[in-house]
Amino acid sequence: MQVTLIATITVITVALPAVQRDLHVDEAGLVLVSSAYGLAFGGLLLLGGRLADSLGRRRVFAAGMTVFGLGSAAAGLAPWASVLLTARFVQGAGAALAAPAAMALLGAVFPDPRRRGRALAVWGGLSAAGATAGTVLSGVAITWISWRWVFLVPVAVSAVAVIAVVAGLFPADRTAGGARIDWPGAVLVTAGLAVLIYGLQRSGWLVLGGAALLVLFGAAEHRVPAPLVPPPFLRGRVLPLIAVAACAGAMATAFFLLSLHLQQVRGLSPLRTSAAFLLPVPALLASGPLAGRLVPRLGARLVLAAGTATAAAGLLLLSLLDVPYAGLVVFPLGAGATFSAATLAVMRDARDDRSGLAGGLLNTAMEIGPPVGLAALVSLAAAHSHHPPTGHAFALRAAAAALLALALFAALPRRTRETTTKESKR
Repeated sequence: MQVTLIATITVITVALPAVQRDLHVDEAGLVLVSSAYGLAFGGLLLLGGRLADSLGRRRVFAAGMTVFGLGSAAAGLAPWASVLLTARFVQGAGAALAAPAAMALLGAVFPDPRRRGRALAVWGGLSAAGATAGTVLSGVAITWISWRWVFLVPVAVSAVAVIAVVAGLFPADRTAGGARIDWPGAVLVTAGLAVLIYGLQRSGWLVLGGAALLVLFGAAEHRVPAPLVPPPFLRGRVLPLIAVAACAGAMATAFFLLSLHLQQVRGLSPLRTSAAFLLPVPALLASGPLAGRLVPRLGARLVLAAGTATAAAGLLLLSLLDVPYAGLVVFPLGAGATFSAATLAVMRDARDDRSGLAGGLLNTAMEIGPPVGLAALVSLAAAHSHHPPTGHAFALRAAAAALLALALFAALPRRTRETTTKESKR
């Protein structure tokens, strides 16, 4: 299910030219169609997590998958661009309800702490695999069938998920819910995230506006009796959330730049380009179980450090754009391990009535990373060189340096890290 929710972000990427041709969409409309799902998904995740904790995980999960499935069906059948755009927003809203609720349900499905930890680690790796799966599916669809068929998989997955809930395959929620929802905070954070994510693709002024709304949200959370994100809840979770955002941003940027290079410089077809992105899949699938076994022995912090360092090495290999294939294995292995270790760190010690919130935070970090990474690194590439391959290679090396710095910080002993943080604030 998580693979499908993440894959739906990228599933339309390679198919955008076909969408433009069939529905007569201009460039601005194409950007909106491409980003609508991510805007709704990223903006509503925190609210979705709190609703899951308040109203019950099974109920919110079923509602979210129903909305997601209906939006997917409408997208596949869309006769006009406006219908496709609306359907993509609906898909994102449903995913924002379903994703944190599904992550919270893992605690009920796997009550044993060891099995739950391994399941969460695998979940983290599957999130990364979803983005790759969407790109591959999109390339296959536009080569042999209509782009509309890429939305068939989300419809089928939604139907299976809802049937599973109705059939009682998920255990009942252990808490009755009923927690108060900070609706003004929900409006602020949703608007702030949506404006920020969209602004990163379109306008610096929108970025400032989104950041201002998020600052206002942070200030308001200290003043309300039942905040949407209680500030103490973030303690100990900031570093893994940053690691998730950084790796997600690096992955989105690396795959974007590599896709351009393979098609525009190397002359590969969309199908052969999609086939190249099958290389990361085994590494992504292996990284979750591997991290699940290492975290109980080494701790989430050290596995997080090792994962980000491996991802940095993979980015350096990817910067050799003409021979990127080793990087397509090493980078996903490190990124997948980072996602898995971060998932365990964020979900660990979360109370049962806060597990939906933890899932919402984790998925929000996953959604913010790509637009931030793309905006920063693509601009850096353009500023460094007018020769695209040279600029792209430089941007990938810069991303590698950032991940390596994060790995070194994560590897510091806790006391040293806390001392460093306090000194930096003076």
